[in-house]
Amino acid sequence: MNLFRLLMGLFLWVGLIAISKAEASKSWFQWRGPLMNGSLPQAAPPIKWSETSDNLKWKTRLPGSGHSSPIIYDDRIFVLSAKEVGEILSDDVDKPSKKDLNLLRRFAVGSKLVTRKIQYIVMALSRTTGKIIWQQVANEKIPPELIHNTASWCSASPITNGKYLLALFGSAGLYCYDLEGNLQWEKDFGDMDIFWDFGEGASPSLHRDSVILNWDHQGQSFLTSLDISTGKENWRTEKDEVTSWSTPIVVTVNGELQIVTSGDKRTRGFDFETGRLIWEVSGLTSNIIPTPIYYDNAIIVASGYRGQVIQSIRITDAIGDISNTKAILWKNKGNAPYTPSLLLYDDFLYGLKGNKAILSCFNPETGKLYFGPERLPDIKTVYASPVGAGGHIYITGRNGNFVVLKHDKKFKIIAKNKLDDNFDASPAIDDSHLYFRGHNYLYCIGKIDNNKYVKP
Repeated sequence: MNLFRLLMGLFLWVGLIAISKAEASKSWFQWRGPLMNGSLPQAAPPIKWSETSDNLKWKTRLPGSGHSSPIIYDDRIFVLSAKEVGEILSDDVDKPSKKDLNLLRRFAVGSKLVTRKIQYIVMALSRTTGKIIWQQVANEKIPPELIHNTASWCSASPITNGKYLLALFGSAGLYCYDLEGNLQWEKDFGDMDIFWDFGEGASPSLHRDSVILNWDHQGQSFLTSLDISTGKENWRTEKDEVTSWSTPIVVTVNGELQIVTSGDKRTRGFDFETGRLIWEVSGLTSNIIPTPIYYDNAIIVASGYRGQVIQSIRITDAIGDISNTKAILWKNKGNAPYTPSLLLYDDFLYGLKGNKAILSCFNPETGKLYFGPERLPDIKTVYASPVGAGGHIYITGRNGNFVVLKHDKKFKIIAKNKLDDNFDASPAIDDSHLYFRGHNYLYCIGKIDNNKYVKP
C-alpha cells in the first residue's frame, strides 16, 4: 500500500482536526500519538542513552505515580499522577475491603489495601527544562476499590486539541482544563467496578468537538460522546460488556465516521453522530487492553489474556454480526500482546507476546510473519507499548532496560540502554526526543531545539 495514502488516510480519522499535519508531526497530543498507532515516522530521536549520557537532557521527579503516558503540545508536556496523602485511614472509615469482593476475587493474589486518600494530579512541564509550570489537584478521595500491586490509580493518558486538556481518572472523574491549568468543567460517571482490581485505564479520545469515552467495567458499561467545551453528553449507548481497558478510535468508513471499540465480548463499530451500533464481531479473549489499529479499511485488534490472538477485520461494508464471515481477513494465534498495544509503522505491524519481551513483526495486510517470535535481551516483562520513529523500534522494559531495533523485515538490535527507574507507561515522541515516564521520574532523551516547537 502507498505510504503517503496510508499516512493521509490515518490523519483524516485521528481525532484532532484543529491540529494540522505539520503540527502533528511534532505533537504527541494523545495516547499512541498523532496517528493513533504508536509511530511518528518523520521524527529522529536518539537510539542511545543512559543516566550519565549527554542525551539525557533532563529528568524531573514527579509527585505520586501512575501508568498514564505523557502527551506533548507546543512547549509543554502534560502528565497525570496519583499520590497517597493524609493520615492512615482508621478502621471506622468507609473504604474498600477484601470482604466487599466476591469469593474468587477476595482470595486473589496481588491486590493492595487502601490505606490513605488518593490525590489525583494534573500537571504541565516545560519541554526545555522539565520544570513543572503548573500543577492542579483534580480530586482527593478514597478510591472505591482495591488496586493490584502492579496497577496504578492513574492509568488513562490525557489528550488535548490545543485549547482544552482532558484528564480522566476513572471513578475520580473526568476533568477539562485550558492549557494554563484553569478548570473548565468536570464530570462524575460514578464508581467503576474493575475486574481483579487492575486499574481504570481506558484513555479518552477526541474528534472534532466530541470527547469519546469507553466505560467498560463489571457494572453497566457504556460508550458516550460529550461536548468538549461544556462536558454535556451528546449521547450514551449502553453495552453488554465487562471490564476492558481499550481506548476507542474514530475512523472514516465510506465517508461516514465510526467509533471502534475493542472489548471482552465483541469488537464493535458505532455511529459517531448517534452512538448506534453498526457492526460487531467476536474472536478475542478476555481482559482486553490493546487499542485497535486502523489499516487500509480494516481494524486490527489483539488480546493476550488466557490465550493470544491478533485479528484483522475488514469493515468497509460491515453491518450486523460479521463473526465467521469473509470480513475476517486473517488471524494469528500465539503472538499477541496482553497489556502493550500493537505498533503500526508504515506497512509493518509489531507486537509483543503477552507481557513478555518477545517481539514479532507482521505484514498488516496479510498477517504474514516477517520475523519472530524473537526474545529481547535484558528485559523480562513489558507493560509499555512499543513506539516507532526515525527507522527504529523502541521497546521499554519494566526493569528500566530498553532495546532499540531496526525498523525492518529482519530482526536486528541496534542498541541497548538503561535508566535507573521502573517503567510501565508508554513513551511519547516529538521531532527529536523521547519522553519516558517512570515510577518516579519523567525523562527527556534527545536534543532541544527551541525553533521546532509546535505553535498553536
